[in-house]
Amino acid sequence: MVNIRTVIRISAAMASLLCLLGGAWILFHVGFKEKNEIWTGIGLYFVGKAFFVGPMLLAAAEQLNGKR
Repeated sequence: MVNIRTVIRISAAMASLLCLLGGAWILFHVGFKEKNEIWTGIGLYFVGKAFFVGPMLLAAAEQLNGKR
């Protein structure tokens, strides 16, 4: 049987990594150019989200008790 805490921890790491890489990719390709304010904001949003999603999923994993 799969341990749900392990699945949540892996999901937390992958979600943080993908959000960070996606935001960095957007910022790298769009940059901070004058006419791309929306895309710059979206890139910064994903970079910031990377630092929120992972810790929240890890906190949720720690709240689980082992009983089912």
